[in-house]
Amino acid sequence: MRVTSSQSRLLSTETRAAIDTAVASNPVVLFMKGTPETPQCGFSKASIQILGLQGVDPNKFCAFNVLEDEELRQGLKEYSDWPTIPQLYVGNEFVGGCDILMSMHQNGELSKMLEEKGVLVPAESSSEAPSGAPAQS
Repeated sequence: MRVTSSQSRLLSTETRAAIDTAVASNPVVLFMKGTPETPQCGFSKASIQILGLQGVDPNKFCAFNVLEDEELRQGLKEYSDWPTIPQLYVGNEFVGGCDILMSMHQNGELSKMLEEKGVLVPAESSSEAPSGAPAQS
């Protein structure tokens, strides 16, 4: 009897191709439990909140509900070699799960990366600062 990892058997060629396509579909991709409007776990909710606080452009963001597709949910774990959901990809690269996202948010790395990738909502082009914000001189 040959013993193989159960995860190795789960990632089919079709699932790998589907994940490749999903990751490439937008500059910022979050695989999560539920949807951004109705997250189904606290970690997915926290990830959505962090991306919102960072100012990720909704036109450059896409979320996939892994609860709708068990093969995707299991295959994703092998694809990224990361055991948990949610999983964030920016610019076709795996960033991490909620814990990594939280740490990067707190230490400023996430803001810097998102800005470098050009995925934030564009700043107002006018010279006036938004109300409540100090004017730039």
